[in-house]
Amino acid sequence: MKILITSFIALALVYSFITNAHAMEAKSGYEFLTTESKEMQDDDFANPGLKALEDGRKWYYDKNLQGKNCVSCHGEDGSGFDKKSLASYPKYNNEFERPFSLQDQINYCWEENLDNVPYIYDCPDLLELEVYIRNLAKDEKVNVVITDKLKPFYEKGKQLYNTRFGQINMSCASCHDQYSGLKLRGQVLSQGQSNGYPAYRLGSGKITGLHSRFAECFTSFRAEPFDRGSMEYISLELFLNARGNNLKIETPGVRY
Repeated sequence: MKILITSFIALALVYSFITNAHAMEAKSGYEFLTTESKEMQDDDFANPGLKALEDGRKWYYDKNLQGKNCVSCHGEDGSGFDKKSLASYPKYNNEFERPFSLQDQINYCWEENLDNVPYIYDCPDLLELEVYIRNLAKDEKVNVVITDKLKPFYEKGKQLYNTRFGQINMSCASCHDQYSGLKLRGQVLSQGQSNGYPAYRLGSGKITGLHSRFAECFTSFRAEPFDRGSMEYISLELFLNARGNNLKIETPGVRY
């Protein structure tokens, strides 16, 4: 009996070591896809997320009543954007005294600089604009810098990531840290990295924003989701993006 218990403890320690070592090395969700799904993402004709990119490009060039559009500030085909800056969101906004996601910043510019009616967070048009603009920084490495002002929000996101929710009593960490690499209902669980988002989800057949993906996970926990664009989800996005620092941006990624 003692030998059996000792062996079980040893196996548990080995599994814990392997799991922790695996979690330390950030891996894109791309690495957990099948060969066919990888080929779909890599092919500019086969990637279904590129439809959202083209639609976002149309919004980028759409002129308001004064004849202004995104091009007025950011140049043809987004030539005025700093790719490294795009890869560093969420950032702290001094005026609002909170982190701004890239989608926040796009919506702010849409309203303040173009005098358009602001979008609802994660609505299709805004999501398409985010896809187009984030794609401009494709292959740039994620580089979220946690400043003193961002630190409390980062810690809040980390807390949410590790908090168990819902009737199933699961946390983000349960799937994406503890069981990363194992199968659930025929799918391999990834690390839950955010570098491919907004992404085209094969499971739902549509382009999906990061906050909408959070909401889907909460629903699967049988928990009440937070609102898209809420401070909870912004904080969680901040933590996840920083957790994936040095991974290349893949937007629009293909995910399950």
